[in-house]
Amino acid sequence: MALFGPRRQAPRVAPELDDVPLGRVLRSIAAARGPGPQDLAIAQMERLLRNTGDDWDRRCHRVGVLAQAAPALARTWRERRPRDPDALVLATWSELATDPWGALAICRAATEAAPADPTPWAAALAALRLLGRPSSELSPVWQEMHARDPWHREAYLQILGYLSPEEQGSQAALRDFLDDAIAVMPWDAPTACLPLTAAVRQYHRERSSGGIQALGVSRYWSQRHTARLLDHGMAHWLQPGHLRHAAAVADLGTLAYALVRAGRSGDADPVFSAVGGLVTPWPWNYEGDPVEQFAR
Repeated sequence: MALFGPRRQAPRVAPELDDVPLGRVLRSIAAARGPGPQDLAIAQMERLLRNTGDDWDRRCHRVGVLAQAAPALARTWRERRPRDPDALVLATWSELATDPWGALAICRAATEAAPADPTPWAAALAALRLLGRPSSELSPVWQEMHARDPWHREAYLQILGYLSPEEQGSQAALRDFLDDAIAVMPWDAPTACLPLTAAVRQYHRERSSGGIQALGVSRYWSQRHTARLLDHGMAHWLQPGHLRHAAAVADLGTLAYALVRAGRSGDADPVFSAVGGLVTPWPWNYEGDPVEQFAR
């Protein structure tokens, strides 16, 4: 049965999610050809980040999306304004994929330019994770991060990846981290997605293991602890005002994905409606093209 009736929007990948001002800037960036339009795009990025103020959750979302969309513009802006905190933090995130050591160096300048901003500290965690550095190097960065924003979604996701068995951690370390976080996490924290995100990753870890775990993966979402995560998401996440953080649409998409994999397509219908056709590559790209998988 098709998921999309006449009132549902066709699926599309939108890095900005439902952030309308960010989407307008992304369209300007895509059309920027030549010095004049590029100057205008940089000015629009600057205004967008200035207007974000100290909404650290949305600031990190916007910086991360802009960094992926316009790394060249980020470098140009930093060259023109080498001490500007917004230019520095955007340059930090734009350098992560190609030069994590360089990103760390810019991080230091960004933290000095805006001491209260947790965004460069989150980038530093990402860089140290990419470099596979020991936990003794991550711990002081995590403490600085946590002091500025104790429930920073991106920072927690970076640690979740770092502590995974595929990277520098283990299943036991991952479980301890999750248990400690969940025990004191506010109900409306931007990190509300953490348990479900970890469950989806574990599902695919077991699915690809090739051992006895892979044989039982069809029952993964019917286990008590995973079924409870889905029930909690259905009971709370769709309530008005419950998910207020910048990446709420992405987290709802993860819930829809998990419900489909659990064979609960009927429960997934209102979640699909809530995201309005907006698709994030993860976790749909586990099975192929995200848009195709989302629309099946």
